[in-house]
Amino acid sequence: MGFKKGVSGNPAGRKRGTPDKRTALRELLQPHAEGLVKKAVELALAGDTTALRICIDRCIPAIKAKDQPISLKGLNGTPAQMGKTVLQAMAAGKITPDEAAAVMQVVTAQLRVIEVDDLVKRIEALEGNGNAK
Repeated sequence: MGFKKGVSGNPAGRKRGTPDKRTALRELLQPHAEGLVKKAVELALAGDTTALRICIDRCIPAIKAKDQPISLKGLNGTPAQMGKTVLQAMAAGKITPDEAAAVMQVVTAQLRVIEVDDLVKRIEALEGNGNAK
């Protein structure tokens, strides 16, 4: 079961070639952009917190933290102990929930690598024993 080329998954959806409403609204606002921006700045300077937030959001866009090192002491032991360490660090506010999820993904991936490595060693040992006979 898959999608057929040229067949919409939503036949009742927007027809091809229909202009996007956002594009139409942008076109209506464009001739007034300079005046609207000046007004937003005036309102922000006069204490309008909504206008202030809009201006600040445009001047200083939200900066998403890029990969930053995480220092997490005590991340060792059994998988359960490592998970507990991550959970405790998150609960104590030492790392964010996103950072905790990222650390757990890395721990899980490492556990898979260890598991595969162990399986490879076992297979090699079995094949080695079978060839020796």
